[in-house]
Amino acid sequence: MSASRVVVTGGCGFIGGHLVERLISRGDEVTILDRTPPPPHQKLARQHARYLEGDVLDTAALRRAVTDGVDVVFHLAAMVGVDQYLARPLEVIDVNLMGTRNVLDLASGVGAKVVIASTSEVFGKNPSVPWREDDDRVLGSTAADRWAYSSSKALAEHLTFGFVRQRRLQATIVRYFNVYGGGQRPGFIVSRSVHRALNGRPLVVYDTGDQTRSFTYVQDAVGATLLAADHPAAIGEAFNVGSMTETTVGDTIRLISELAGPPSAPISYVDTQATLGQAYEDLNRRIPDNTKARTLLRWNPTTTLKDGLAQTIAWARDNPWWLALPDSGA
Repeated sequence: MSASRVVVTGGCGFIGGHLVERLISRGDEVTILDRTPPPPHQKLARQHARYLEGDVLDTAALRRAVTDGVDVVFHLAAMVGVDQYLARPLEVIDVNLMGTRNVLDLASGVGAKVVIASTSEVFGKNPSVPWREDDDRVLGSTAADRWAYSSSKALAEHLTFGFVRQRRLQATIVRYFNVYGGGQRPGFIVSRSVHRALNGRPLVVYDTGDQTRSFTYVQDAVGATLLAADHPAAIGEAFNVGSMTETTVGDTIRLISELAGPPSAPISYVDTQATLGQAYEDLNRRIPDNTKARTLLRWNPTTTLKDGLAQTIAWARDNPWWLALPDSGA
């Protein structure tokens, strides 16, 4: 495949950073739009990508990145994380909704293809798992900030489908399910637990730990993202990007404790209602049906949870700057 001119919004973030490295490795000309420069471990990005400081809410900054001749825009810039939607719901809505609108408008104007990063959160708490791409959304009260993120990303998907149908924009949506790996901010289940274990702090399990998730290694998620951009049949479609292996949160954190030891890190249990209040609501199960991605994109996650966690822990040991970051979990 010939080299492409691509833009990655949020290209200095967790998934965006890994995506940028893969794009550069295959010979693409990459422009990153982000509010912060590439972190120390993103060596290829620091050496070979064009970095523009800017926010997707700033259309002037976006216009410097999304110009005539750009082939693909990977839109990964977003406000994500429990700590973010509990503390900053207004920014979550603005960035995820209006930022996406700005990207779609400009990409449409220059004729670029767009890949929109979405989330398993759009399904809410639909109890019928595994979820297919067209399954219903089931949400809680609008008084719970927990659903601001889900709703903002769902509206971003509505915008994307609207641009496809009304403006004939070539766009695809990828919905990530609990992606983890090296470089993720220590505010998520895996990253926070690895960060705590290697810093000698107790690991935290919310409530009973019996909630189940589909954990997806970042390189598998990046592979799906690239396939979604390259496959003509992906235009106008949404794809679940996640492993169908169901694992409890408690078992995952205990495995991290074992792999990071010895000695194994202690585990403490937190009552979310007592500590986070009514603004937070957890999900019992979050599992995708990834049949569509497997059949149409020929994608299948190949990294086992144990192998992915071992690689994540090894990466963390090799990056002491990351271990020195503050724990940003809720």
